[in-house]
Amino acid sequence: MKRLTFVALFITTSAFGQIQPEPGGVIETLPESWPAHWIIVQDGAFFHMNNGKYIVVDADSDNAAKRVKGSFDGSFISQFYQAKTRPEMYVSETFYSRGTRGVRTDVVTIYDKSTLAPTGEIVIPEKRASQMPMNYHIQLVDEEKFGLIYNFTPATSVSVLDMVGKAFLTEVPTPGCSLVYPMAGRAFASICTDGSMLSVQLDEEGKQASSARTDVFFDANGDALIEKAAMVDGVAYFPTFLGRMFPVDLNGETISVGDPWSLLGDGDEGWRPGGLSVTGTNAEGQIYMLMHPDGYEGSHKDPGAEVWIFDPESQRRVNRISLNLPAISIGLTHDDEPLMLATNINLEVDVYDATSGEYLRTLSGIGAETPFMLHGAN
Repeated sequence: MKRLTFVALFITTSAFGQIQPEPGGVIETLPESWPAHWIIVQDGAFFHMNNGKYIVVDADSDNAAKRVKGSFDGSFISQFYQAKTRPEMYVSETFYSRGTRGVRTDVVTIYDKSTLAPTGEIVIPEKRASQMPMNYHIQLVDEEKFGLIYNFTPATSVSVLDMVGKAFLTEVPTPGCSLVYPMAGRAFASICTDGSMLSVQLDEEGKQASSARTDVFFDANGDALIEKAAMVDGVAYFPTFLGRMFPVDLNGETISVGDPWSLLGDGDEGWRPGGLSVTGTNAEGQIYMLMHPDGYEGSHKDPGAEVWIFDPESQRRVNRISLNLPAISIGLTHDDEPLMLATNINLEVDVYDATSGEYLRTLSGIGAETPFMLHGAN
């Protein structure tokens, strides 16, 4: 018996001895221009917020072992922006010198799209808003020369950055007004608590050159705007809690507010928009809206059972998609055959054909715990 054990051990050892070890230190790269159906899943790491991350996933893939292409980090409820004019991505984030305490440092970290590695950072004032992820905390304007970071201390302001020279420039106070919506040229807009909007024009050094306010156009107490606007050709479409839509044109030097129209048709009583990230757009300029039935006071955070698709020109619903599971967030790819992505109530990412509404697959097991935002790749 001892001899047989020795022979078996010798044969086993000899077989393993022929296996060559995998080479270490190999770093793969991604293409600068990603396939149209690659997406970025923003994991806010809600239960340990210092460890957020962004996961690059092939949403066309049914191979769970191969569809994750890589990831990069985002500390303490970070916010995200993809450049359109260069292969860079920007994450506004916060660090503390002792991990969860100590001296605070806020930065915008610059990531390379090919390596997913940080290539630089811009130190910004320790004021950036630490709020749930959404699209209008960080924006770029003036052909992406200037970066804008929304601050909340609770005083509100906007940090202006030189994205070419990679430097902080100045801070613009926006009292009573929040977030940053990109306007044409070197300008931004913010939504205000009194039911108006503020526009700010910047000079060549990033300083405030002028500002203007619209008249009050929405009732912040009776039917407030949902701040997650859908952007189509420079027009921000704001849904309201009760199901109206306000078009706000940001293409001029000042803001032009259009007449509201209803998201609801005959038989739609009780339906309302709601969720975390409730709007999306496709390449045709159609607006996707996460909707739930039996709305009530405070249901604007409830998951949506359907996604309604609207043509903003005709102000009509053109389709509705019944979801496989209710969802808290939606996103779309930006190509001519788009996918619609939905974070379902199990905190997994469902994939749909955005045109037909057909459910395609669920992207489970991708390493995301709380996939709050879903970004189609630029």
